[in-house]
Amino acid sequence: MPPSEVLAPGGPPAQPAGPPAQNEPRLRDPEQTRREILEAATAAFAEKGLSGARVDEIAARTRTTKRMIYYYFGSKEGLYAAVIERAYGAIRDAERELNLDSLPPAEAMRRLVESTFDYHHTHPSFVRLVSVENIEEGRHVRTSAAIARRNAEVIQTMQRLLDRGAAEGQFRPGVDPLDLHILINGASFHRVSNRHTLSAIFGRDLRDPNVARAQRDMLVEAVLAFLRAR
Repeated sequence: MPPSEVLAPGGPPAQPAGPPAQNEPRLRDPEQTRREILEAATAAFAEKGLSGARVDEIAARTRTTKRMIYYYFGSKEGLYAAVIERAYGAIRDAERELNLDSLPPAEAMRRLVESTFDYHHTHPSFVRLVSVENIEEGRHVRTSAAIARRNAEVIQTMQRLLDRGAAEGQFRPGVDPLDLHILINGASFHRVSNRHTLSAIFGRDLRDPNVARAQRDMLVEAVLAFLRAR
């Protein structure tokens, strides 16, 4: 079934979406409408995954209609793909705002680790969406040029930072930027994706600000210790 015909399991194929009918609500700001749909869809897909979320439920969370959603995004899969692109773009935007190239290497690395940790801690929906996309075997990420471009940016930023640190004698040379990215994001991601089971097993609330602060400090120090020039 082509993407334009994808609906929730059990529903009939979607008809090609045309402009909203005369009796359907028209908001004056199309971009605001699109943002509202994406916000509602982000919550729905994070809660129920791609297969479990329903377009009519997403419409019910907004001031728009199911037909309007198809008008903007073409299909349920088109909406999900837009949600995934937006989610990855948001964390990359947060990293760009750090202006790491203007900071000394060790301080820049500290800021990057803290920002990554904090973003995952405060955006559990992002963690859930990434988990959903891994269940989907990354097929939407794989076909998105925007996601590939934005994620290449963070590796390039990491490489420049590692090169500066090595040139100044602060970081050891030869560290792979992708490996370091996986280390930082892996720790930040795991404690959110598994917080319910970790809390149930070990009796510690990982949402507690004091616990989060201590774990963030530990990750910062571990990364800086690993990078420190021998």
